[in-house]
Amino acid sequence: MASQAHSLSYSGCNFLRQRLVLSTLSGRPVKIRKIRARDDNPGLRGNSGARSSQDFEASFIRLLDKVTNGSRIEINQTGTTLYYQPGLLYGGSMEHDCSVLRSIGYYLESLLCLAPFMKHPLRIVLRGVTNDQVDPSVDVLKATALPLLKQFGIDGESFELKVVRRGMPPGGGGEVFFSCPVRNVLKPIQLIDPGKIKRIRGMAYSVRVSPQMANRIVDSARSILNKFIPDIYIYTDHMKGINSGKSPGFGLSLVAETTNGTFLSAELASNPQGQGAAMLPEDLGRNCARLLLEEIYRGGCVDSTNQSLALLLMTLGQQDVSKVLLGPLSPYTIEFLRHLKSFFQIMFKIETKPCGEELKGGDKVLMTCVGIGFSNLSKTLK
Repeated sequence: MASQAHSLSYSGCNFLRQRLVLSTLSGRPVKIRKIRARDDNPGLRGNSGARSSQDFEASFIRLLDKVTNGSRIEINQTGTTLYYQPGLLYGGSMEHDCSVLRSIGYYLESLLCLAPFMKHPLRIVLRGVTNDQVDPSVDVLKATALPLLKQFGIDGESFELKVVRRGMPPGGGGEVFFSCPVRNVLKPIQLIDPGKIKRIRGMAYSVRVSPQMANRIVDSARSILNKFIPDIYIYTDHMKGINSGKSPGFGLSLVAETTNGTFLSAELASNPQGQGAAMLPEDLGRNCARLLLEEIYRGGCVDSTNQSLALLLMTLGQQDVSKVLLGPLSPYTIEFLRHLKSFFQIMFKIETKPCGEELKGGDKVLMTCVGIGFSNLSKTLK
């Protein structure tokens, strides 16, 4: 695809997923050196002293290898240098066991970027941890990322994401099914007005603990949110037996929907079994409600979890102007913009919009770009 001359070089283990995903889409090989070179336990991995089956980065690379055809991956003996030459995005039906050190959301975020451009529609079963304290949970991605993809014209009967089994850390045991149709081109978008919050929906889940935990979470979250809006509905989800994974836990994900179809989310999960202090469901519910209010204050047409996904899809859109209004950019998004420039030579026009009469809450940023007219190469043979 791309010759060795065009390969990009990076050092360090930060933003590994961003680099590999953009490399796969742009067809440009990447070489990443000095991956944790100074650590006691250097190289690609999960956490210190983890077994090779537990390495979440290695598991992510294996997943990329599964969804592409003809990728070349070279890792040196110590795991500190990775060379990745992407193949064609192939797709199809597959299964993948994710590392339990990171949640399925870690893998799913990247699949959401790649799935629309496969040769065959992707149908994948992912196993591992569905909800943890680090990555976006499957519930939040379902409630916020899927509606965002639909704005770009990625939709259809085969577009679904469902939790078959719930799994909490450290044991995991969850299972998620994701399927996505392929698209040849993406629609440009103009998301400039977030609208006003009209309703809040949520999911309080509990596994291997008393079902009463979820009810206590709901009551405490409502005690804060009811002061702002009447239309609140928080479902409780108590999975039993084999569907409840291997570890106990509980948590809450909340999503606020606006009159213009913007979804803003917040979530919290209990501490993994045997790690940290025990958390009361009342505290968790109240803290999660406050996080949601903070996210609403930050505002924008895309919540902070999905900023980079929106910017990527705008970049890959047709050669037309796309605009999106975001809240303050997260450090992850800022790095993502730098990577978009290296891989696709695309620059965004960034205008700050101070909060005034029209825009409530924090300062906003209006991002504008012209898409590169990326088309799904595997659909047509040249």
